[in-house]
Amino acid sequence: MSRFITPEDYSASVHKEILEAVTRNDEAVIEICEDRAIADMRGYLGARYDVDALFSAEGRARNQLVLMMAIDITVYHLFCIHNPQKLSQLRKDRYERAVEWLEQVAGFKVAVDGAPLLPKERRKQESPWSMTSNPKRVTHL
Repeated sequence: MSRFITPEDYSASVHKEILEAVTRNDEAVIEICEDRAIADMRGYLGARYDVDALFSAEGRARNQLVLMMAIDITVYHLFCIHNPQKLSQLRKDRYERAVEWLEQVAGFKVAVDGAPLLPKERRKQESPWSMTSNPKRVTHL
């Protein structure tokens, strides 16, 4: 169970009554969807950021942009349980936006401001760019 997302965080994205109706007051379902969303995000963010530190943060120490994306992914999965045929376009759009953002972060096109970076050596290993050259030669006498 993750403590990165709290029940109070959902109020900015979905009304409490709707969330309770969708989950049938089963908090285990919410926890499962939260864990899946965070596991998915770890795969995208792990190349550049210290995901253990990022997702173990609590309260005001959490990165708000990462939190918003995690909630959007979680809510999408929760709503898919209820009735995927009647999923609102807003939920689909927010989920797709979150995945698109994660892909850009993983592709080193977007940075997450304030997120804890991996140590420099590990970032070099994970980077999609690698620059090397042959040893310098002396060609003049």
